[in-house]
Amino acid sequence: MSAEYATFGLAPAMRAGGLLANGDYQVHRDFVDFLVDGRPLLFQLSDLDAVSPLASDVPPAIFTEQVRGLLLETGAPLPDGRHVIYGCPECADLACGAVTAVIDRDGEDFVWRDFAWQTDDRADLELNGYHGIGPFRFRGAEYRAALAALLDGETPSARRRVLLIGARVALLAKLAAALRTIGIGADIAHDAHGVPADELRAYGAVAFGRAVTQEERAAVRRSFEQAGLDVAYVEGLAPIVPLLVAQIEHALDRSPAEQRRLTRLVAADGEAGVEVTSPCRVRLTAYRLDRLYRTHTHEVFDGVLEPGRHRIALDARARKGESYVVARTAGSVLVEAMTP
Repeated sequence: MSAEYATFGLAPAMRAGGLLANGDYQVHRDFVDFLVDGRPLLFQLSDLDAVSPLASDVPPAIFTEQVRGLLLETGAPLPDGRHVIYGCPECADLACGAVTAVIDRDGEDFVWRDFAWQTDDRADLELNGYHGIGPFRFRGAEYRAALAALLDGETPSARRRVLLIGARVALLAKLAAALRTIGIGADIAHDAHGVPADELRAYGAVAFGRAVTQEERAAVRRSFEQAGLDVAYVEGLAPIVPLLVAQIEHALDRSPAEQRRLTRLVAADGEAGVEVTSPCRVRLTAYRLDRLYRTHTHEVFDGVLEPGRHRIALDARARKGESYVVARTAGSVLVEAMTP
């Protein structure tokens, strides 16, 4: 079984949730992605919105079963020795489509081969095979060590919660409801004083409203520091729920910066500057507040961009007054205030 050796690794990744401009929403998913030669395998699969079976919200017994399956300690879940490598982020139903591959042992090595897009029990390699991907040969010791670490307690953390602190209770309630809708837990508080460390440990981020004073923000930070916890802090840009959700999504992204598709966003001089590292679908949405503090939403761009830097013109209506731009791919979100 011929194939050149490739390195195998694992890294935290995120399927970005969020509220979309058309009223739909996407569920937030944290998962462990596969790295082949140091690069996420998902990036080789065009612009695929999918997650690996190693997701943080999978019950522990099923998570362990998935890992043992990849180690070939249990039988393949699909005929012909095929394993699900990436599946639907919303329901994980094979009928929605999944990337599958055969996993074989060859001596001490593990080989992933015959990648295909599959929607039922049998894969049609001629019609739906990923002919330019693989086979990948992984050294057994490296492969087993990476996956065994997940069984030794280095599993992805449970879905993170966000602590919301601000003066506008009605806005915070709407934001909390929106976050819960996409699968992120949220709690509202005036401060973090006196909260036990075990409770603070549940939070991956703290979001401050614009009315929270610097003294109040510093007090919250001290509470987390005294508990020995490192969390992300979000300075709310504007009382716009989808915008705040996007900011929080970005703060919760645990994936290494060098392994993200969307790496840069600037908004100035009537343009948005976007940088991506691999071909992917990018959606740009502008939000602005008018003089009466009403929210206006403008879809700026929705299309596939090639690797590199891109400049996208912004309609004059999208950049009046106080305005912001959100750039979104399947795996990441960036937010920037519009510079006049």
